[in-house]
Amino acid sequence: MKQIPMIEKYMTAMPHTINPSMPLTTALQMMREYNFRHLPVLNAGKLVGVITDRDVKLASSFKGANDLLVDDVMTPTPYTTTPQASLDQVVFEMAEHKYGCAVVQQENGKVVGIFTATDGLRVLGEILQDRFKPAQH
Repeated sequence: MKQIPMIEKYMTAMPHTINPSMPLTTALQMMREYNFRHLPVLNAGKLVGVITDRDVKLASSFKGANDLLVDDVMTPTPYTTTPQASLDQVVFEMAEHKYGCAVVQQENGKVVGIFTATDGLRVLGEILQDRFKPAQH
């Protein structure tokens, strides 16, 4: 039987990040330009939160949204894991708590990756294709 892979095999390495003092509009522009939905928030290299497209869209509907900063809208305690965490452990934790992503950090706190629910679905698809034959129509 094969060993369950570590999360580092499936994470997006070196994800884009944003500073908490940046305008919310900057986060939205980055998400649109690079086509992703989660941004780790770093202050002086330290993880202080995560901001999602859902956070940005909701906050953008408020009066005065153009004056909001990433810090005003981010989730301050994102789910984190290490690159050596097993894939099953991370996906079960994400499903249990309905987390949209896991920020992957080295033991020293350096952000080295991100694993999203979309990444989890991609892994599931790969496993299904690898283990099962296509249905006959």
